[in-house]
Amino acid sequence: MVNQSNRSDAAELLLASELKARYLEFGEKQIRLDLTRGKPCPDQLQLSNDLLSLPGREDYRDGEDNDCRNYGGLQGLIEVRQLFAELLGAVPEQIIAANNSSLALMHDTVVYLLLKGTPENGLPWSREEITFLCPVPGYDRHFRICETFGIKMVPVSLFDDGPDMDEVERLVAQDDSIKAIWCIPKYSNPNGAVYSNEVIERLAMMRTASPDFRIFWDNAYCVHHLTDEKVEIANILEKCKEHSHPNRPLIFASTSKITLAGAGLAFVAASDVNVKWLLDRMTARTIGPDKINHLRHLRFLKEKSSILDLMERHRAILAPKFKAVADVFEKNMLGLPEVRWTNPKGGYFVNLEVPPGCAARVISLANQIGIKLTPSGATHPYGKDDEDRTIRIAPSFPSLEEVSLAAEGVTLCVRLAILEKMQRVL
Repeated sequence: MVNQSNRSDAAELLLASELKARYLEFGEKQIRLDLTRGKPCPDQLQLSNDLLSLPGREDYRDGEDNDCRNYGGLQGLIEVRQLFAELLGAVPEQIIAANNSSLALMHDTVVYLLLKGTPENGLPWSREEITFLCPVPGYDRHFRICETFGIKMVPVSLFDDGPDMDEVERLVAQDDSIKAIWCIPKYSNPNGAVYSNEVIERLAMMRTASPDFRIFWDNAYCVHHLTDEKVEIANILEKCKEHSHPNRPLIFASTSKITLAGAGLAFVAASDVNVKWLLDRMTARTIGPDKINHLRHLRFLKEKSSILDLMERHRAILAPKFKAVADVFEKNMLGLPEVRWTNPKGGYFVNLEVPPGCAARVISLANQIGIKLTPSGATHPYGKDDEDRTIRIAPSFPSLEEVSLAAEGVTLCVRLAILEKMQRVL
């Protein structure tokens, strides 16, 4: 986090009348910019446009001569699972390759657990009170799954190196209703946290009151670097096996931000037992995934090095946008008391923290001048940020020029909200 509070505060703020005039002038630009979701921009999607012409009219058989136009292949093409095995930290037999949405896989896995229980315990989770731990700030769509099915959510603090493990260990050891924890272990949404080896080790080895505790390991940004440093993390599947909890982790990932967001591949990697359990559940739902899309991706990506090269081209588009946000924020907000923001090494978000009680007002002010931000509280369970200070910024979709302009507008809104709180204006 960038945090500079040693400069004088009120003296550094613009005069209220001047600031308000600048805000009104900005509003007259009548811009319409959306910073709510981490969507790839058109230039990023163009990088994978060749997918649209693959695999070709005559190229519909995989390496085992299976006709990919037909039913079957519930686990997905073996060649696709081989291609992504190293990135997922699992052998191909421990991977299920599905359709485009890892969120759908997470949703369905939760449903299967609620209806059928786990391989260790066939008692449906829905027959008892269920609690998920939710590191905050976190991903609103994880929370939406829980809220949809009436699963209780308990927030725990998320630090730069992962969740507050003292709190996590205390909670899971004493409460057998706590069945799972949501984790985005690398370049976390939205604060860019990277789980340390120590945190991953503790997650793998901790004692839990629930014998069938699960880690929902949403590794959405495993190759989504923004700097020359290619951050690596410990293998949760291997760590859990070492500590005699092989069934604990369920690893999810996708190509949504690698190829085409609306037409990619999604994966789940897990123990042999969990994979068999999932496939048995999935048999009632589908005959198999879109194997033509599997083949299309296989022909386009070819090998691991091609994936990494493609991600470098994504970085060339994204990194300048994140730098633009950092430059504008530093220029206009450095020294503001209780204001700080992240400079992530990867992922799709900047996490902006404003003084307590100001986030909702900043978001409202931004909306009035054409800058749409994620609703206040979206980064917390039930949409409740008790401190009202966390704002998620998604710079990926707008153009570089638009990102700079939006960041400028956000800083005006932050300064104005602070002045309002100090009862100096309006």
